[in-house]
Amino acid sequence: MSDAEWVVVRTALPVPAWMDGRGGRPECYCHRQLIDAIRYLVDNGVKWRNMPADFPPWKRVYAFFRRWRDHGLVREFHDPLRERVRRTEGRDAEPTAAIIDSQSVKADATVKNDSRGFDSGKKNNGRKRHVVTDCLGLVLTVLVTPASTTDRDAARTMLPPLRETCRKLKLVWADGSYTGYLVDWAAQALDLALQVVKRSDDTSGFTVLHAGGSSNAASPG
Repeated sequence: MSDAEWVVVRTALPVPAWMDGRGGRPECYCHRQLIDAIRYLVDNGVKWRNMPADFPPWKRVYAFFRRWRDHGLVREFHDPLRERVRRTEGRDAEPTAAIIDSQSVKADATVKNDSRGFDSGKKNNGRKRHVVTDCLGLVLTVLVTPASTTDRDAARTMLPPLRETCRKLKLVWADGSYTGYLVDWAAQALDLALQVVKRSDDTSGFTVLHAGGSSNAASPG
C-alpha cells in the first residue's frame, strides 16, 4: 500500500495488547508488511504456502490473519474504513439501504464434502458466497455456505446480525431467488423492507436492473 494509504490504515488498526499494557509480546514483523501480504493473497488468489519471499513467512502472516479473524478484529478494522469512504461520497456513515445477492463457485476436489453442496439452479457442486453491500458496493457482511444452501435460508442467517450493527437499515434490494416467506419474515421480525427486483423472461446475460422507490425508506443510501 502507498504511504498515504498506510496513514489511514494505521489509525484504524486496533492497539496491540503489549502496547496497551495488557501483556503479550511485540510482533516480529511490521503490521504494514503483514497487511500487504494478506492483500496480495486476496488479490492474486494464491495459497498461503505460495506467499512470495518478499513478504514475512506465510505461517506468521496466517497466524496474524487468524488471530484477527477469530477475535472479530477484521470487522473492527473494515467498518471504520467503509464509513470513511461513505462520508467522502457525501453519505451518512451508516447505510439505510442495501443489496443482497449470492454466487455459486465450483469447489476444488480438495474441498471437504461437509462444506460443499450442489446448486441445482446453477448446476454447480461447490460453495456459495452470500454478500450484502451498501449502494456504493461496499461490503456490509459476507457468508460462505455449501452451494446447496438456498438464498432465503442464508438471508435469514445474515440479516438479523446486520440489522443489529446497521440500525438505520430499512430497505434491502434482492433478486427473485429471495421471494416467498422471506419478505414477510423480514418485515415482521426485523422491520426491514425486502424489495424483490425481478428480471424479465427475455433478458439474458448481465443486465442492470432498476429498483423502484419504497415508502419504507426515504433517501436510501
